[in-house]
Amino acid sequence: MTKTITAGTKGEGVRSDCLVTLESSDEGIAVAIKSKVSTLYGDAIESLAREMLDFYGIRKGRLEIDDSGALPFTLAARLEAVMRKQSGSAQGYFLPVLPQNQYTTQRDRERVSRLYLPGNNPKLMINAGIYGCHGIILDLEDSVAPDKKYEARFLVRNALRSVDFYGAERMVRINQLPAGLEDLGFVVPQPVNLIVIPKCENAGQVRQVDAAISEILGHSNENIHLMPIIESAAGVMNAFDIAKASEHVVALAIGLEDYTADIGVQRTAEGNESFFARSMVVNAARAAGIQPIDSVFSDFDDTDALLRSAGMSKSLGFCGMGCIHPRQIPFIHQAFMPGDAEIEKASRIVAAFEKAEKEGLGVVALDSKMIDPPVVKRALQVMDKARKAGIVTKDRRDSNER
Repeated sequence: MTKTITAGTKGEGVRSDCLVTLESSDEGIAVAIKSKVSTLYGDAIESLAREMLDFYGIRKGRLEIDDSGALPFTLAARLEAVMRKQSGSAQGYFLPVLPQNQYTTQRDRERVSRLYLPGNNPKLMINAGIYGCHGIILDLEDSVAPDKKYEARFLVRNALRSVDFYGAERMVRINQLPAGLEDLGFVVPQPVNLIVIPKCENAGQVRQVDAAISEILGHSNENIHLMPIIESAAGVMNAFDIAKASEHVVALAIGLEDYTADIGVQRTAEGNESFFARSMVVNAARAAGIQPIDSVFSDFDDTDALLRSAGMSKSLGFCGMGCIHPRQIPFIHQAFMPGDAEIEKASRIVAAFEKAEKEGLGVVALDSKMIDPPVVKRALQVMDKARKAGIVTKDRRDSNER
């Protein structure tokens, strides 16, 4: 009986991908390649295919590759998906890791913007880092069809190794537990910075993921952060426990599409229906000493509404939000940047703090009012953010100090 296995996509509008078909037979291996760039890259594509066939011990069958400009990391992912199904092997075929991908991220780094990318669409991954977002989420959950989740794992794994994300925090959203635990085996050994836990409803789920990461690594987790997403009424009520569930939790996000569906209401631009949940997430995160991150704004064509939504998000205490399109990134950054009044106040607080330090005073005062250390810390963060964005310079702060 002939067995046919496929992975990838082809068709009108498909770019940077390929469709790989492996058909069993009683005869020796035959490799057929259809590609518009076969004159330039046909030999390289066939060489990779035959190397992987040999790696997985496949000696019989017909392998067809319908190429639409796939890069090697995509070709290898599609080939591995069909060959592992055919051979039953659990062994991974790994391309080299880019040297520039071997970086870790700090737990308190800025996470104003995070861009979601479907985990089975290589076209969107290739240049995602050039848009300047703080984090890139390779998504294995909602954006991937159920019958494509297996092959998406190989693509996401290879992207973590082979795609230059230009310093963005490399995030992966796994599937809802327990299925997400299987995803971890593919991504945790790779240069991933943060695991996004979707539809998180209790602290036990966070601890499950945390324990699984350490088990896969074979040692205590040191560099992989966690970001649970609250997407239900139960999750909202358990938000603080979730935020405190592990030392590796660095941020707590809310997903409003699923949350509003869970409580039986429509999501609106005004956001009144989610005010309680968003406030709970902000307070839980701040109480736990981590970052509160708001939901995505789904209408990427309406920039005015996006700016209003992001402004409201900032006013509630969030320090960032999600993006579903690169064009949203600069508007979100703009909305979360400190304004003139905020910068002026922060500058005066920092100047008073530094003056008190120079004079050896144990307390900081401004306009006859005592300033607590958390207020000073917040002011320092505001000034640092403003300087990084080029909104203020050292000269401006010096003039305030004088």
